[in-house]
Amino acid sequence: MFLKQLSLLNYKNLDSAAFEFDAKINCLVGHNGVGKTNVLDSIYHLSFGKSYFNPITSQNINHDSDFFVVEGEFEKNQKEEHILVSAKRGQKKVIKRNNKPYEKFSEHIGFIPTVIISPADRDLIIEGSETRRKFIDGVISQSDSVYLNHLLQYNKLISQRNSLLKYFAANNSFDRDTLEIYNMQISELGQSLFEKRKKFLADFIPIFNKRYGDITNNKEPVNISYKSQLFDQDLRKLLEENLQKDMALQYTSVGIHKDDLSFEIEGHPIKKFGSQGQQKSFLVALKLAQFDFIKAISKVNPILLLDDIFDKLDEQRVSHIVALVATDELGQIFISDTHADRTEKVVKESNQSYKIFKL
Repeated sequence: MFLKQLSLLNYKNLDSAAFEFDAKINCLVGHNGVGKTNVLDSIYHLSFGKSYFNPITSQNINHDSDFFVVEGEFEKNQKEEHILVSAKRGQKKVIKRNNKPYEKFSEHIGFIPTVIISPADRDLIIEGSETRRKFIDGVISQSDSVYLNHLLQYNKLISQRNSLLKYFAANNSFDRDTLEIYNMQISELGQSLFEKRKKFLADFIPIFNKRYGDITNNKEPVNISYKSQLFDQDLRKLLEENLQKDMALQYTSVGIHKDDLSFEIEGHPIKKFGSQGQQKSFLVALKLAQFDFIKAISKVNPILLLDDIFDKLDEQRVSHIVALVATDELGQIFISDTHADRTEKVVKESNQSYKIFKL
């Protein structure tokens, strides 16, 4: 699978742009602020129906315009696929596949498997648990539509239960029967999602460990551990036991929406004890493991977007990643960089076809 053509209209700081890409390596080079990252983000947008960097649709429209359009021509399984994403201020975003709009955006997730490696990934280490949950959910959802639908239902039910708790507090009332209905539905969905997350991590962590070892020549042991309240007790009991706390807080304090991942190096949190270089290697290994996992499930090479990759890794390690294209371990990749000469030197060594776009 690869992206053949891309056209942009009023997307972020790009008024109008069109590209014909190489099936293997594509490099976007130019000074900071010219729109290299925005081109990569538009490809992500075609895959996920939203921006990687700013999920608020209206903020991806060029300041001087009322709408944006992103179109891509892909080749997948020897068939051409046309994907269009468009948005107009004050209106709902539209995603079309071969001119047919999706009724639900979730139906599109996983159709164009894509992985992005960006300096913004550092949020996975330094930010709160929600960022890491989104990472797990994003990887699983690309290959499991049932998981995605259950997750959307679960989040909706949690929101409704929170509204009910607020209603109880505002009206000095309590309706156990209604609350029990929410508890039952939430616990059933939550238990199913918990089991799938457990299974995913059991498969994913060994892949991650191998990738980290490859990048660092097995310098130090790393690990990912899954933190969930459901390891100790089933969700139905947790909801019942924490009812008084939830009533006081006016939101649901237990459940899989509180899950987290612990990123560790030599048995210690990498956030506190990992050097900047170790953290960068950890994040790249995480994303390459995501690539491997999705590839194994979908049977196609995901598109790999490397945003400002030289900021994350030294030239030797970038060369290692680019060299994987030559072995067909990776498919089509996109690289953004501020130094054209440095980028060309690395991609030439891969002995693969490539194109360089100067923005």
